[in-house]
Amino acid sequence: MDELLNVTYITIDGYVEINKYRYVYFYCMFIVYILIICSNSTIVYLICIHKKLHEPMYIFIAALLVNCALYTTSVFPKFLIDFLSEKQIISYSACIFQYFLFYTLACSEFFLLAAMAFDRYVAICKPLQYPTIMSKTTVSIFLVTAWLFPALHVAVPAVLTAEAKLCSFNVKAIFCSNAIYTLQCLKSQFFVVFGLVILVDLVMLPLIFIVFTYTKIFIVSYQSCKEIRKKATETCLPHLSVLISFSCLGLYDVIGARVESDFSKTTRLMMTIQAVLYHPLFNPFIYGLKMKEISKHLKRLLCQAKIVSYTNTEC
Repeated sequence: MDELLNVTYITIDGYVEINKYRYVYFYCMFIVYILIICSNSTIVYLICIHKKLHEPMYIFIAALLVNCALYTTSVFPKFLIDFLSEKQIISYSACIFQYFLFYTLACSEFFLLAAMAFDRYVAICKPLQYPTIMSKTTVSIFLVTAWLFPALHVAVPAVLTAEAKLCSFNVKAIFCSNAIYTLQCLKSQFFVVFGLVILVDLVMLPLIFIVFTYTKIFIVSYQSCKEIRKKATETCLPHLSVLISFSCLGLYDVIGARVESDFSKTTRLMMTIQAVLYHPLFNPFIYGLKMKEISKHLKRLLCQAKIVSYTNTEC
């Protein structure tokens, strides 16, 4: 039937032996996935319902957390299926779609962090011009660009990969990442060159912009009063911590695409799970605890939940 439908399946060969503890792995990963979705959704919900949080900074945080939830969803459901399966396989078309989603959303992360950096730069360095510069139109342009620009870039290798001739059907990874290029019979120089273009356009340029912006912010803050320095620290450090952690984990993917054969299955599994788990799991906690306004509303929400729970128990 698959041959009649012309469906090509490939094997995911990045897992260690999971048959013995498959249900343990499944339940652990399922709980983590639910925690990621719920924690990110809670912060987004708070930003949506409170008008005080309808400012560019918080809108960008909400967009980042939505992106995190989508980023996780591009990988985790397949994880859960694989943990319950005797054999880890995926159709080639689904593999390319996962590749497209994963890298689009990963690169969107850098653009959203760049938008946050620009927002903080205007707020701290040009406070009188902030309402004019960071208008609804500007925020909308940043958000559309953050998702559309990476999608257009990643779509090019994804479409070309879909039409490439395959000589291997075994991906040495736990999901469809750069490793799908190893399936092709001929390794085209175009993918190497365009991969560098993507790296520069979608990662390096946003990173350079962010570093430049935060350097300017800290220079201005250092020359200003104590209140400005405190404001800069409270709002910029969470963004920087997220940027550093995500950049370090992203570096593994870039290096892994070049020397994947040098890593053991266990190492690949642990590093990849960290790359797709750490960032989406800790982002809502970083912003929920470090951002004063969000933290205040979060504590109020938890108190209300405790009161409702106590009332229901008493009844």
